[in-house]
Amino acid sequence: MKRISEYKKLFGVEKDINLKFLKRSYRDLVKEWHPDKFQNGDALQEEAEMNSRKIIDGYHFLVSIAPETKEKNLPEYTKTISNSAIADYQHKGLLLEITFTDGTTYEYFGITKQVYQKMINAANLNRFAKRTIYPKATYRKSKRILGEAS
Repeated sequence: MKRISEYKKLFGVEKDINLKFLKRSYRDLVKEWHPDKFQNGDALQEEAEMNSRKIIDGYHFLVSIAPETKEKNLPEYTKTISNSAIADYQHKGLLLEITFTDGTTYEYFGITKQVYQKMINAANLNRFAKRTIYPKATYRKSKRILGEAS
């Protein structure tokens, strides 16, 4: 959740992510911090390189959790959580990463340690996730695939 808040602040996003506003904000930030704008030896060149990477990462991240993106990908997501069992999962901080038997991986944000403990102690892992995690958590599809999960 900290990551989401940080990126929203960077792009000036108040509540819901609007892709048109996000794209405009992204372009403005890239123009301001593009590394080519600074000459070799300029004190801000290194800062510009770091900021441009953060801007690009933040943009792709926010696009992936935007309501429009989620709506577009909803049929695929629904198919995965309905037809595939959980093959693997990892929890770190407030991030829960679930890899499904169909090979896709989704990241769920804001999953507390208490919810994670309840999940791993549940009699039926899939049922718990369908009732408690999937309908409530902010999620995005991860680029990892089943073979890369560890």
